[in-house]
Amino acid sequence: MSESTVPLPSSLPARLVRLYGGLALYGLGIALQLESGLGNAPWNVLHEGAALRTGLSIGTVILAVGALVMLLWIPMKQKPGLGTISNVLLVGPFADAAIFLLPTADHLAFQSFYLVMGVVVIALSTLLYIGAGLGPGPRDGIMTGLVRLGMSVRLSRLSIEVAVLAAGWLLGGTVGVGTVVFALAIGPLTQVFTRWFPLT
Repeated sequence: MSESTVPLPSSLPARLVRLYGGLALYGLGIALQLESGLGNAPWNVLHEGAALRTGLSIGTVILAVGALVMLLWIPMKQKPGLGTISNVLLVGPFADAAIFLLPTADHLAFQSFYLVMGVVVIALSTLLYIGAGLGPGPRDGIMTGLVRLGMSVRLSRLSIEVAVLAAGWLLGGTVGVGTVVFALAIGPLTQVFTRWFPLT
């Protein structure tokens, strides 16, 4: 292992720090991309669209969708962990808090900065909370459940992303250049961050 690599935490306190730090950053990343106004990741297109239709805050919708998605775990025989439950309960409030605190992006340069930082932060935070080894997020569990039922990882991920993107767009969620940037950049960025925060 290289000196620049951060090993997986072995003690429970270290894993909890990684989990909850990752979830807080994930909420920040969502807020940055939403506030950019340039287009969201597929799930957040859905969350934003549902928030617009219901009048609820984006964080409340994220929490509610996460809880509903977990119901789909039952027929797939997926078992949630502490990280799964924490993801459902905390990412939404963290996103709402970040939206409240972030200055309004009222210029394209500012919006672009929010977009780029949002994608970077989401990539990093995903590795942090998944790498804690305390259970995947509820939305990740749908993919792994479909894989267990015989669908390929690529097809399961693509099917889920297309479905939620289409539903979110129909509800009025923002689809734009940010959606494309997220799709193209999230994989490579996550791979880069595995140098310092490996999953295995």
